[in-house]
Amino acid sequence: MSIPAATHPCWQRLAQGALAKLQSKHLGTQLMTKRLMLSSDSAEAKATEIRAYFVQWERILKDEIPQLLTL
Repeated sequence: MSIPAATHPCWQRLAQGALAKLQSKHLGTQLMTKRLMLSSDSAEAKATEIRAYFVQWERILKDEIPQLLTL
């Protein structure tokens, strides 16, 4: 499965709180999730950062990527 397009609504859902439901065994993903949950950045900025993270680490996030569309 590939990363959804930047315009896909899943990124906004994740940025607005659904990221907390993401199941991940990767420490980096867990840390990013916690940091963004505590961040006061706008939802748009969070969505952009989340997508950039998944694009960068697509190769190792094979279990997390399918979850993006269901959260």
